[in-house]
Amino acid sequence: MATSATHGGYKRILLKLSGEALMGDEKYGIHPPTLTRIANEVLELVRDGVEVAIVIGGGNIFRGVQGATTGMDRASADYMGMLATCINCLALQDALEKLNCSTRVLSAIKMEQIAEPYIRRRAVRHLEKGRIVIFAAGTGNPYFTTDTAASLRAMEINAEVILKATKVDGVYDSDPRKNPEARRYLTVSYLDVLKKQLNVMDSTAISLCMDNKLPIVVFDMTVGGNIGRAVRSPSDVGTVVGSAETRLA
Repeated sequence: MATSATHGGYKRILLKLSGEALMGDEKYGIHPPTLTRIANEVLELVRDGVEVAIVIGGGNIFRGVQGATTGMDRASADYMGMLATCINCLALQDALEKLNCSTRVLSAIKMEQIAEPYIRRRAVRHLEKGRIVIFAAGTGNPYFTTDTAASLRAMEINAEVILKATKVDGVYDSDPRKNPEARRYLTVSYLDVLKKQLNVMDSTAISLCMDNKLPIVVFDMTVGGNIGRAVRSPSDVGTVVGSAETRLA
């Protein structure tokens, strides 16, 4: 396991971005200014000595589950979703490299012309050398979400935490968009997330994290600088999902 960074936060993290996070204010696709902002925030982490791995969803381009609901074969739809994640990964790699960040895309589906094949030891070596590693194509298997891929990859590379970037500033006891009285959790246990169906990540991803005691920080990435804050002081900007007792803000 990596040791703590000099600024007092985590040393090795896995950042989970949804595909929708790249849309900005658009209805679909990739919003270049949003991409640039994310790249700059990741660059600041690297400058602070944090080793950064990233998993990105593909929902801004295609969602396998939605394809399946319209009559498409689920496995085929999921593979299409995996290819959508590759587009997002290449876009983020380009944005990072324009900032002179050394970046590698590792894909669970072999496509040598655009990405390295995923090999755990290679991914860890890239991180040790200060390179940003972006994991593409989910787990490479249908029926598994990119949330599950994030949990799996985080454990494989011995990440200390998963930073789950969302459009909400944490986990609430009810939908804050529908209930103005909704209260945010400072901390919430894995079991409460599963029992109360709090929709942090899918149940497979939560169970993997629970079995391996891997904390998850859920935070609002639409606020500039929050990625760094989530590393330095997680409970100040979001909700920490872990083994600790559940506490409301």
